[in-house]
Amino acid sequence: MSLTQLRYFVAVAEEGHAGRAALRLHVSQPPLSRQIRALEEELGVALFDRTAKGMSLRPDGAALLPRAKQILSDVASLADGIRTRPAPNRS
Repeated sequence: MSLTQLRYFVAVAEEGHAGRAALRLHVSQPPLSRQIRALEEELGVALFDRTAKGMSLRPDGAALLPRAKQILSDVASLADGIRTRPAPNRS
């Protein structure tokens, strides 16, 4: 599981549609959909119900969503903390 897959998953879950999620993420829809399917295959569960009108979370997807958001938030906080850390004195 990659951070990219988690970002894509969260975007699709929030948008309810792969096309809108792709627009939001500035990526094309086919790679986004492939990453979601790869995530589902890795986890061994279907995360979304797919219809002609969009995608809705299945129970396993709903369980993953808050964890995925927390992981992405933790990674962003970690990166911000490293970037804003004072440079070490090199004497």
